[in-house]
Amino acid sequence: MALLEINGLDKSFGGLHAVNHVSFNVEQGMIKALIGPNGAGKTTLFNLLAGHLRPDHGAVIFNGRSIFRLSPDKIAEKGILRTFQNIKLFPGMTVIENILVGLHTKGKAGFLKSMVKWPGLKREEKSLADRAYEMIEFFNLKECANMDVSQLSFGKQRAVEFARALASNPMMLLLDEPAAGLNISETKVLAGQIRKINESGTTILIVEHDMSLIMEISQEIVVLSYGVKIAEGCPTEIQKNPEVVRVYLGENDA
Repeated sequence: MALLEINGLDKSFGGLHAVNHVSFNVEQGMIKALIGPNGAGKTTLFNLLAGHLRPDHGAVIFNGRSIFRLSPDKIAEKGILRTFQNIKLFPGMTVIENILVGLHTKGKAGFLKSMVKWPGLKREEKSLADRAYEMIEFFNLKECANMDVSQLSFGKQRAVEFARALASNPMMLLLDEPAAGLNISETKVLAGQIRKINESGTTILIVEHDMSLIMEISQEIVVLSYGVKIAEGCPTEIQKNPEVVRVYLGENDA
Protein backbone atom coordinates (compact mmCIF):
# COMPACT_ATOMS: atom_id res chain seq x y z
CA MET A 1 0.00 0.00 0.00
CA ALA A 2 1.36 3.42 -0.98
CA LEU A 3 1.51 5.69 2.04
CA LEU A 4 2.83 8.60 -0.05
CA GLU A 5 1.94 9.19 -3.71
CA ILE A 6 3.72 11.92 -5.67
CA ASN A 7 2.26 12.59 -9.10
CA GLY A 8 3.66 15.04 -11.64
CA LEU A 9 5.17 17.39 -9.05
CA ASP A 10 6.59 20.62 -10.49
CA LYS A 11 8.47 23.58 -9.03
CA SER A 12 10.25 26.36 -10.93
CA PHE A 13 12.30 29.33 -9.75
CA GLY A 14 12.27 31.82 -12.57
CA GLY A 15 13.69 29.95 -15.55
CA LEU A 16 15.03 27.07 -13.44
CA HIS A 17 12.87 23.95 -13.38
CA ALA A 18 14.06 22.57 -10.02
CA VAL A 19 11.53 19.71 -9.87
CA ASN A 20 10.25 18.61 -13.26
CA HIS A 21 7.11 16.45 -13.35
CA VAL A 22 8.39 13.98 -10.74
CA SER A 23 6.27 10.96 -9.80
CA PHE A 24 6.90 8.06 -7.41
CA ASN A 25 5.29 6.24 -4.48
CA VAL A 26 6.58 5.33 -1.02
CA GLU A 27 5.06 2.11 0.28
CA GLN A 28 4.04 1.92 3.91
CA GLY A 29 6.76 0.50 6.16
CA MET A 30 9.70 0.89 3.79
CA ILE A 31 12.92 2.90 3.73
CA LYS A 32 13.13 4.70 0.39
CA ALA A 33 16.02 6.91 -0.69
CA LEU A 34 16.14 9.97 -2.91
CA ILE A 35 19.57 10.51 -4.43
CA GLY A 36 21.24 12.58 -7.14
CA PRO A 37 24.15 14.95 -7.76
CA ASN A 38 24.24 18.44 -6.25
CA GLY A 39 21.53 20.57 -7.83
CA ALA A 40 19.39 17.55 -8.73
CA GLY A 41 16.33 18.94 -6.91
CA LYS A 42 16.33 16.63 -3.88
CA THR A 43 16.11 19.32 -1.19
CA THR A 44 13.53 21.25 -3.21
CA LEU A 45 11.39 18.11 -3.41
CA PHE A 46 11.72 17.61 0.36
CA ASN A 47 10.71 21.22 0.95
CA LEU A 48 7.64 20.68 -1.22
CA LEU A 49 6.63 17.55 0.68
CA ALA A 50 7.11 19.21 4.08
CA GLY A 51 5.18 22.35 3.07
CA HIS A 52 8.14 24.74 3.20
CA LEU A 53 7.66 25.46 -0.51
CA ARG A 54 4.45 25.61 -2.54
CA PRO A 55 4.41 23.38 -5.65
CA ASP A 56 3.41 24.84 -9.01
CA HIS A 57 1.62 21.72 -10.25
CA GLY A 58 1.06 18.09 -9.39
CA ALA A 59 -0.50 16.04 -6.64
CA VAL A 60 0.74 14.75 -3.29
CA ILE A 61 -1.41 12.14 -1.56
CA PHE A 62 -0.54 11.02 1.95
CA ASN A 63 -2.43 8.23 3.67
CA GLY A 64 -5.19 8.54 1.08
CA ARG A 65 -5.65 12.32 1.35
CA SER A 66 -4.23 15.28 -0.54
CA ILE A 67 -1.62 17.39 1.26
CA PHE A 68 -0.99 19.53 -1.82
CA ARG A 69 -0.07 23.07 -0.69
CA LEU A 70 -0.81 22.49 3.00
CA SER A 71 1.26 24.44 5.55
CA PRO A 72 4.13 22.68 7.40
CA ASP A 73 2.16 22.49 10.66
CA LYS A 74 -0.86 20.95 8.91
CA ILE A 75 1.37 18.42 7.15
CA ALA A 76 2.98 17.55 10.50
CA GLU A 77 -0.49 17.02 11.96
CA LYS A 78 -1.20 14.56 9.13
CA GLY A 79 1.81 12.50 10.24
CA ILE A 80 4.85 13.66 8.21
CA LEU A 81 7.83 15.09 10.10
CA ARG A 82 11.14 16.26 8.70
CA THR A 83 14.69 16.48 10.01
CA PHE A 84 17.22 18.89 8.52
CA GLN A 85 20.81 18.58 7.29
CA ASN A 86 21.75 21.34 9.73
CA ILE A 87 20.60 20.09 13.12
CA LYS A 88 17.93 22.37 14.60
CA LEU A 89 18.01 21.89 18.37
CA PHE A 90 17.61 24.43 21.17
CA PRO A 91 20.95 25.23 22.86
CA GLY A 92 20.57 26.12 26.52
CA MET A 93 17.96 23.38 26.88
CA THR A 94 18.57 19.80 28.00
CA VAL A 95 18.10 16.68 25.92
CA ILE A 96 14.83 15.87 27.64
CA GLU A 97 13.57 19.44 27.20
CA ASN A 98 14.36 19.34 23.49
CA ILE A 99 12.43 16.09 23.10
CA LEU A 100 9.47 17.53 25.01
CA VAL A 101 9.37 20.39 22.48
CA GLY A 102 8.56 17.77 19.84
CA LEU A 103 5.55 16.71 21.90
CA HIS A 104 3.93 20.13 22.15
CA THR A 105 1.34 19.26 19.47
CA LYS A 106 0.23 16.25 21.53
CA GLY A 107 -0.69 18.35 24.56
CA LYS A 108 -4.34 19.31 24.97
CA ALA A 109 -4.18 21.62 27.95
CA GLY A 110 -3.28 24.83 26.16
CA PHE A 111 -2.48 28.18 27.76
CA LEU A 112 -5.89 28.89 29.34
CA LYS A 113 -6.27 25.46 30.94
CA SER A 114 -2.72 25.77 32.29
CA MET A 115 -3.55 29.16 33.82
CA VAL A 116 -6.64 27.82 35.62
CA LYS A 117 -4.84 24.64 36.70
CA TRP A 118 -6.99 22.28 34.62
CA PRO A 119 -7.44 19.04 36.62
CA GLY A 120 -5.96 16.89 33.84
CA LEU A 121 -2.84 19.03 33.47
CA LYS A 122 -0.57 17.01 35.77
CA ARG A 123 -1.73 13.76 34.19
CA GLU A 124 -1.02 15.12 30.73
CA GLU A 125 2.41 16.44 31.74
CA LYS A 126 3.31 13.03 33.16
CA SER A 127 2.15 11.29 30.00
CA LEU A 128 4.30 13.56 27.81
CA ALA A 129 7.29 13.15 30.12
CA ASP A 130 6.89 9.36 30.02
CA ARG A 131 6.89 9.45 26.22
CA ALA A 132 10.00 11.64 26.21
CA TYR A 133 11.81 9.17 28.47
CA GLU A 134 10.76 6.33 26.16
CA MET A 135 12.66 8.14 23.41
CA ILE A 136 15.63 8.64 25.74
CA GLU A 137 15.76 4.86 26.22
CA PHE A 138 15.06 4.12 22.55
CA PHE A 139 18.07 6.15 21.38
CA ASN A 140 20.38 5.25 24.31
CA LEU A 141 20.53 8.85 25.57
CA LYS A 142 19.97 8.11 29.25
CA GLU A 143 23.44 9.21 30.37
CA CYS A 144 23.00 12.65 28.79
CA ALA A 145 19.25 13.23 29.36
CA ASN A 146 19.86 16.27 31.59
CA MET A 147 22.81 17.70 29.67
CA ASP A 148 22.64 20.85 27.55
CA VAL A 149 22.41 19.64 23.94
CA SER A 150 25.21 22.03 22.94
CA GLN A 151 27.60 19.89 25.01
CA LEU A 152 26.90 16.74 23.00
CA SER A 153 28.83 15.30 20.08
CA PHE A 154 27.39 15.81 16.61
CA GLY A 155 26.29 12.18 16.48
CA LYS A 156 24.45 12.47 19.81
CA GLN A 157 22.80 15.70 18.68
CA ARG A 158 21.52 13.87 15.60
CA ALA A 159 20.08 11.18 17.88
CA VAL A 160 18.30 13.86 19.93
CA GLU A 161 16.83 15.30 16.73
CA PHE A 162 15.57 11.83 15.78
CA ALA A 163 14.16 11.32 19.29
CA ARG A 164 12.30 14.63 19.15
CA ALA A 165 10.82 13.78 15.74
CA LEU A 166 9.84 10.24 16.67
CA ALA A 167 8.33 11.26 20.03
CA SER A 168 5.11 12.41 18.37
CA ASN A 169 4.62 9.08 16.55
CA PRO A 170 4.80 10.28 12.93
CA MET A 171 3.71 7.91 10.18
CA MET A 172 6.59 9.09 7.97
CA LEU A 173 9.96 10.72 8.57
CA LEU A 174 11.73 12.79 5.91
CA LEU A 175 15.45 12.54 6.73
CA ASP A 176 17.50 15.26 5.01
CA GLU A 177 21.17 14.15 4.78
CA PRO A 178 21.34 12.73 8.31
CA ALA A 179 24.94 11.50 7.81
CA ALA A 180 26.27 14.98 6.97
CA GLY A 181 29.11 15.83 9.35
CA LEU A 182 29.30 12.33 10.86
CA ASN A 183 32.44 10.19 10.90
CA ILE A 184 32.51 6.53 9.86
CA SER A 185 31.70 5.11 13.30
CA GLU A 186 28.90 7.67 13.86
CA THR A 187 27.45 6.81 10.44
CA LYS A 188 27.41 3.14 11.39
CA VAL A 189 25.45 4.00 14.55
CA LEU A 190 23.14 6.16 12.43
CA ALA A 191 22.36 3.23 10.12
CA GLY A 192 21.27 1.21 13.13
CA GLN A 193 19.12 4.07 14.42
CA ILE A 194 17.36 4.47 11.06
CA ARG A 195 16.63 0.75 10.90
CA LYS A 196 15.34 0.83 14.47
CA ILE A 197 13.03 3.76 13.67
CA ASN A 198 11.72 1.90 10.63
CA GLU A 199 11.22 -1.33 12.57
CA SER A 200 9.15 0.61 15.11
CA GLY A 201 6.60 1.23 12.34
CA THR A 202 7.71 4.54 10.81
CA THR A 203 8.06 4.82 7.03
CA ILE A 204 11.20 6.69 5.95
CA LEU A 205 12.11 8.78 2.91
CA ILE A 206 15.77 9.79 3.06
CA VAL A 207 17.95 12.18 1.06
CA GLU A 208 21.62 11.31 1.46
CA HIS A 209 24.97 11.63 -0.35
CA ASP A 210 26.62 8.73 1.49
CA MET A 211 26.04 5.96 -1.04
CA SER A 212 27.34 3.17 1.19
CA LEU A 213 24.71 4.13 3.80
CA ILE A 214 21.96 4.33 1.17
CA MET A 215 22.83 0.96 -0.35
CA GLU A 216 22.90 -0.61 3.11
CA ILE A 217 19.56 0.58 4.49
CA SER A 218 17.25 1.30 1.53
CA GLN A 219 14.72 -1.04 -0.05
CA GLU A 220 14.13 1.29 -3.01
CA ILE A 221 15.91 4.30 -4.50
CA VAL A 222 14.76 7.19 -6.70
CA VAL A 223 17.42 9.06 -8.67
CA LEU A 224 17.02 12.69 -9.74
CA SER A 225 19.13 14.67 -12.20
CA TYR A 226 18.41 18.34 -12.96
CA GLY A 227 14.96 17.97 -11.43
CA VAL A 228 13.98 14.93 -13.51
CA LYS A 229 13.54 11.37 -12.25
CA ILE A 230 15.97 9.24 -14.27
CA ALA A 231 15.70 5.92 -12.40
CA GLU A 232 13.83 4.05 -9.69
CA GLY A 233 14.40 0.57 -8.29
CA CYS A 234 16.14 -1.57 -5.70
CA PRO A 235 19.78 -0.79 -4.79
CA THR A 236 21.16 -3.49 -7.12
CA GLU A 237 19.17 -2.17 -10.06
CA ILE A 238 20.30 1.40 -9.38
CA GLN A 239 23.97 0.38 -9.16
CA LYS A 240 23.73 -1.27 -12.59
CA ASN A 241 21.64 1.44 -14.28
CA PRO A 242 23.79 2.97 -17.08
CA GLU A 243 22.10 6.38 -16.88
CA VAL A 244 22.75 6.59 -13.14
CA VAL A 245 26.38 5.58 -13.69
CA ARG A 246 26.73 8.23 -16.41
CA VAL A 247 25.25 10.97 -14.20
CA TYR A 248 27.38 10.11 -11.17
CA LEU A 249 30.64 9.36 -12.98
CA GLY A 250 30.28 12.07 -15.62
CA GLU A 251 30.76 9.69 -18.53
CA ASN A 252 30.36 11.21 -21.97
CA ASP A 253 27.71 9.85 -24.27
CA ALA A 254 29.27 7.60 -26.92
